Amino acid sequence: MKIIIINGPNLNLLGKREPDIYGSTSFEDFFKALQAKFSEIDLSYYQSNVEGELINKIHEVGFSYDAILLNAGGYTHTSVAISDAIAGVNTPVLEVHISNIYKREEFRHKSIISKACVGMISGLGLQGYELGILYFLNR
Repeated sequence: MKIIIINGPNLNLLGKREPDIYGSTSFEDFFKALQAKFSEIDLSYYQSNVEGELINKIHEVGFSYDAILLNAGGYTHTSVAISDAIAGVNTPVLEVHISNIYKREEFRHKSIISKACVGMISGLGLQGYELGILYFLNR
């Protein structure tokens, strides 16, 4: 099984950015632990702060991977283009958010990409990614 985690803007700052919301672990350290825990799958990771690069990556893997875990960051609430990219590929996409988007500012309560995704995990910290992998493994 091939699964990719795609993270959007500002998620490269995990471990440094707002640790009260996002924790103090870098995504790179967390990803290494995920790879060790799920060594039976081909797990990869991509991060970009640029909307078009995220769309290009979804297009690139969206017909050959078994699953995508996508944390589109702030683009979750603004990007029709990312939603269209998800809808345009065959690979199922699970939306992941580290924080509970419904406990934050009102503008974060609306996800434009949700309609194109198979589901959403929100507010469970980094463990949401692990639960997303388990979802696809048991699907």
